[in-house]
Amino acid sequence: MDDLETRELRYFVAVAEELHFGRAAGRLGIAQPPLSRAIARLERRLGVRLLDRDRRGVALTDAGGVLLREAGAALDAVAAAARRTRRAGDPKRPLVLATKAGASHEVLRQLLDAVASEPEAPPIEILLCEVGEQARLLRDGHADVALMHHPYDDLAGFDSEDLYVEGQVAIVPAGHPLASLDRLTLADVQDVPDLPIARWPRLDGSYPDGPGPEVRTQSQLAQLVALGRTLLVIPASSRAWQWPEHVAVPVADAPEVTTVIAWPPSSRSLAVASLVGVAAGMIMSAT
Repeated sequence: MDDLETRELRYFVAVAEELHFGRAAGRLGIAQPPLSRAIARLERRLGVRLLDRDRRGVALTDAGGVLLREAGAALDAVAAAARRTRRAGDPKRPLVLATKAGASHEVLRQLLDAVASEPEAPPIEILLCEVGEQARLLRDGHADVALMHHPYDDLAGFDSEDLYVEGQVAIVPAGHPLASLDRLTLADVQDVPDLPIARWPRLDGSYPDGPGPEVRTQSQLAQLVALGRTLLVIPASSRAWQWPEHVAVPVADAPEVTTVIAWPPSSRSLAVASLVGVAAGMIMSAT
């Protein structure tokens, strides 16, 4: 029988991540013998060895590596289903809208104003996040909708509605020679020896190669620009977080960025549908 219990998956993930039965048992808050028996039963039911055990320790087999990846996704989906179910059972709960801090500020302000003017509009809770986190928040059920940016954000698997198209600017230190120019090109900003472009993590957490500093948060980036250590190219509307020590210079040949409102396609929430309708109507009336 191939049915797997979430408890079994949690036990296996703990052992696979710790590669030590004692530490895994402590993490789970159970004794080690029942954990060992549970993993052995799981291996018998699946008909494969998941872990190699010897005097040197514990190691994942190829089959165990597959189950670790699949189990993580399955447990995340179960947790997301529980969050969405609990929120769906509370008709007075606010809709949670995730957005990158400092991004699409004017679009967000107009959207909130438009929603507030609608009769019986649901309350909106804003969940500010860092670059690229909106997709995770939608998938794990922490957010109902999100403002995201094409082509930079991960929109795979979501429904979306385009809201706003804009150009990009380079944020450079106010005292740098680039700050005195009326406009720049991508070639101008990609070859500045004393001001390398900041590097954001990819979806897998790794960083692209390059001399620029590795950053994870907007606050890190803002301070590094102010200190003259880096520059970045961002949508023009993201200048909302710009410091006095920064200057924004248009980048003439940078690709346009589209702000979209995105939501899980499985959503059956009337409140989400209402919010998306308000957003689409707001943009249509403005064009």
